[in-house]
Amino acid sequence: MADWRPGKDGVSSMGRTHLPVPAFNPPGKPKRNKYALASSFLASTTFILVGYDIGVMSGAIIYIQKDLHISDVQKEVLVGILNFYALLAAAVAARTSDWLGRRYNIVFAGALFFASALLMGFATNYAFLMVGRFVAGVALGYALTVAPVYTAEVAPTSSRGFLTSFAEVFINFGILLSYVSNYAFAKLPTNLGWRFMLGIAAVPSLFLAVGILAMPESPRWLVMHGRLGEAKQVLNQISNSPEESKLRLSEIKKAASIPENCEDNVVSVPKQQREGVWRDLLFHPTPTVRHMLMCAMGLHFFQQASGMDAVVLYSPEIFGKAGIKKDTDKLLATMVVGFTKMVFVFVATFLLDKIGRRPLLLSSMVGVILSSLSLGIWLTIIEHSDDKLDWALALCIATVLAYVAFFSIGIGPIPLVYGSEIFPLKLRAQGCSMGVVANQVTSGLVSVTFISLYKAISIQRVFFLYAGVASVGWVFFYTLYPETRGRTLEEMESLFGNFFKWRSTARALKENKGESNGEVQLGNTTNDQS
Repeated sequence: MADWRPGKDGVSSMGRTHLPVPAFNPPGKPKRNKYALASSFLASTTFILVGYDIGVMSGAIIYIQKDLHISDVQKEVLVGILNFYALLAAAVAARTSDWLGRRYNIVFAGALFFASALLMGFATNYAFLMVGRFVAGVALGYALTVAPVYTAEVAPTSSRGFLTSFAEVFINFGILLSYVSNYAFAKLPTNLGWRFMLGIAAVPSLFLAVGILAMPESPRWLVMHGRLGEAKQVLNQISNSPEESKLRLSEIKKAASIPENCEDNVVSVPKQQREGVWRDLLFHPTPTVRHMLMCAMGLHFFQQASGMDAVVLYSPEIFGKAGIKKDTDKLLATMVVGFTKMVFVFVATFLLDKIGRRPLLLSSMVGVILSSLSLGIWLTIIEHSDDKLDWALALCIATVLAYVAFFSIGIGPIPLVYGSEIFPLKLRAQGCSMGVVANQVTSGLVSVTFISLYKAISIQRVFFLYAGVASVGWVFFYTLYPETRGRTLEEMESLFGNFFKWRSTARALKENKGESNGEVQLGNTTNDQS
């Protein structure tokens, strides 16, 4: 086995030395490797449970409040606390996914979802429910942190956006299932209905946890732990051709500071390659890593700060303010919201690798801004009218549907896709976990403050506030976010580090296409990323 010396921090060097970077070639029609598709599908099924646990409380809380006689504050805490529990789990999941592997951590998340469903289904009081929500929150944190990383590391470059966006598809499918479940079980006696809504999730979670064991381990994780022989076998299965498999292995070995000519099945990866991750990510990041972290956390922050969780969790409240009185009618309208969200996020999966991340993201945010403003206007008209305005009620419902449609086609799926693909191998799990931290903190704040906020300033002003936050997000995305479509995971560093000047780097890559036998020479474009 040949000797080698890794870079200073184990991250592939893109510093001042002139290193060849493959020219940017926009992908043609993406190929779909069936094994990679099946592996990504299985990993993403965990997100059905994520979506179910997020959405089920929108209906269950109506009957929990009636049965257990809890206050509005307890109601807000029960709904929103899931995100703060997930926050704690995300930091732990980033570490354990590097220790134990991506696959076993996803299985662990499935087992926790099973346990949480049983705990909440058999809960006899508020405290018992909170224990179940704690377990569900830990499962949520693990799933959001590990599954997108696994999918991004398994997927071929040409279809990475398509496969990674499975997560958002299944989240929305889970939300839709929860809305259907809420509507179906609402017909049961109050003390039974909400228990069935929460407990029924135990059935699919058990099967999903077992099914995930059929997945292969991530080849990048295997290389990071020196298991090259196993990584080759997995890459041969998930790549579109033998040539692509060899190229991917070469790029992963380079990122892990393993010489390209090393053909051993098991190698000893330097200890420092797996250490100092939090130092390199948070305490002493290079400009490249700092730019990546800003982008990942910014996406997750603005995704939630634009108010989506308020719509998902409190749709019955919104429709009630718009003029719908019966609980079952509110749940039926909420079910239509879930169906719309599901349809449009499914459309987004086919557009991410064709149109790109930036166009979908920016157009999505424009739609969210306009929909939030419109909803605020219609709710204002209804509030100031003494008569029932059927046309305004119809416009409120249509605007909520437009809101979730625009959200689901861009800002919904892109944070998980973008965040899981931009970080170097050594920092990937922890970088994604920081995005999840931003996501869960913001989501939790939106969830636990919505009722108090709309009672303090009115529900229409809340949506005007969300529109303002989304406008700031649009400017942030337009300024700082490079397009990543068609780039391998190991090439991402070439696009980050110049912050507001990333366009010049992208332009240089395009203009120099074909130079140096298909490679371009980059100088100090990433500011000492080593």
